[in-house]
Amino acid sequence: MRFDCLTLFPEFFDLARIGVTGRAFRELGHELHTHSYRPFAGNPCGHVDDAPYGGGPGMVLRPEVLRDALASVPRIPGGRVIHFSPAAPPLTHARVQELARIPQLILLCSRYEGVDQRAVARFADQEISVGEVVLSGGELPALFLIDAVCRLLPDVLGNSASAEQDSYATGLLDHPHFTRPEVFEGQPVPEVLRGGNHQAVRLWRLREAMRRTRDFRPDLWRRFLVERLEGLSRPEQWCAWQVEHPEAWDQPKPKGWKGFPKDTLPF
Repeated sequence: MRFDCLTLFPEFFDLARIGVTGRAFRELGHELHTHSYRPFAGNPCGHVDDAPYGGGPGMVLRPEVLRDALASVPRIPGGRVIHFSPAAPPLTHARVQELARIPQLILLCSRYEGVDQRAVARFADQEISVGEVVLSGGELPALFLIDAVCRLLPDVLGNSASAEQDSYATGLLDHPHFTRPEVFEGQPVPEVLRGGNHQAVRLWRLREAMRRTRDFRPDLWRRFLVERLEGLSRPEQWCAWQVEHPEAWDQPKPKGWKGFPKDTLPF
């Protein structure tokens, strides 16, 4: 896979050559290229922006600068041009999975008040945000995207199951994790994780993932119940029932239990 990042600050992307993403570029043949807007400024000072029409604070990247910088980037058929904007739909795991199947991502990183809208409309295939927050530029969102996509590329992670079990991959947030020491400041590791019963561990982790999702992301929890409840086994549905009915939290699944009736969902 090839990433091309158009930016005023190419040095930002040195960070992508560290850790997991660094391994993708050093050892696995994926490519990361940076392209500065400055050579396309059209003036000796390298100024690439100008004041906005209509007045107001900040400066706007000129459209011909983006056009000419983008024209200098080698293109792979099937690639996609992405511009980062806080006004755009947020990046999601599903969207990252889609992007990980594309051979080339060209990431447009603007600064200050952004890019002339005519250039965005003309040259960007897609706009993405990384949340309801305004940043100083698109470099951090681009690094965010590169990291998220690289983790899904074959062999980038040491264990491919890590990506399959991540938050959002199953429709739920991830379960909590524990390691040595067995007791830390008076708090022990949950007993079920020390018991050696793999089925009990799996169901405990599933229930904890469900609980976390319900507490932290009720929107995801509702979607999970609507879209995936019927596909769960009876023991898995009992975990969901316990999350929705705290009075059953410490109770084993009743013998002969028929499953979580979908028509009893509270929404």
